[in-house]
Amino acid sequence: MTSTDGRGHRPGAWSRFRNSPFLPATVLVLIVAAAAGLFAGSYTYAMANPTPHRIPVAVTGVPSSQVKREEFVRGIEQDLRASIRLHPYGSDDAARNAVAQQEVYAILRPRPDGAQLDVSGASGATVAQLLTAAAPKVGQAVGVPVTVRDINPLQRGDPHGLALFYITLAAVILGFIGAVQLGVNARGLNPAERVGFTVAYSVAGGFAIAAIVDWGLGALRLPFLESWGILALTMFTSGMVFTMFNTLFGRWAMLPTWGLLVILGNPSSGGAVSWALLPSPLGTIGRWLPPGASVNAQHTAVYFRGHQHFFPFGVLVVWAAVSTTVFWVWRHRHPGGREPAAVPGAEGG
Repeated sequence: MTSTDGRGHRPGAWSRFRNSPFLPATVLVLIVAAAAGLFAGSYTYAMANPTPHRIPVAVTGVPSSQVKREEFVRGIEQDLRASIRLHPYGSDDAARNAVAQQEVYAILRPRPDGAQLDVSGASGATVAQLLTAAAPKVGQAVGVPVTVRDINPLQRGDPHGLALFYITLAAVILGFIGAVQLGVNARGLNPAERVGFTVAYSVAGGFAIAAIVDWGLGALRLPFLESWGILALTMFTSGMVFTMFNTLFGRWAMLPTWGLLVILGNPSSGGAVSWALLPSPLGTIGRWLPPGASVNAQHTAVYFRGHQHFFPFGVLVVWAAVSTTVFWVWRHRHPGGREPAAVPGAEGG
């Protein structure tokens, strides 16, 4: 028997398609295709050909030839096709402190027989590699012998400086996937319970990531409690970002979550490619997004102990607080939760 609408008319092809499961499935095909392209494009744009833009370098001492130093700096800029911003410091200790504060990437100092360039691999492995390759070649061209050394190298188990990016990526993705799974498999959780279980899997997940990378694989020597705390805060923030979007956009919450944290946040985090090598907009935006804040905090905790900054923690806390507040204020719109249990004897009073 052919179905009809309320007025006895047979529905048209579009009406049948619109009311079938094929419409949302088709929309999903288009969304996944677009997301795949954006995902590949964002990572390729940020990481395929990292190019330095402005590299801050400390300079100390009085060079025997100011002309030679300027010629050397111009040669580096031409070789790297980047600008070198020189920051003078009165002593080697002050310059080293600037490296520890992550204000500069290297130190250029005069020597009786030429110059010395101290790079900091932990400040940015890619920047250090570029400077290490360019400096001796440019020095030879301008007649200034240059010695290069790494005063703050990466740990042996992380020679390319990518381990912090990977553990942050795990915390970000598992953070919001945990929230997705709570929505699917624990839909009946009430708001406070949902926040509580987000805290629980974040604490457990952060511990698991840190323990496997440090104790299990020995890839990094972590300041365990601090790194665990950063990972847990990152997972909780990512989970609450999804929960916020789930409250605002319902079943389409994965779209803004994926766009914010994965397509935009991870490539701009500075973990795989240093901020100095990213396109300028990404390098600026990345500091204000959860993945970039997490990488920033973790990077300082591991390689610049004693010089931790409040800023990355502030970014994570603000994102977590705003997301939790939005969820709580509009919790009645969240698709989860359960009806309050009936009180025995309440009916018929």
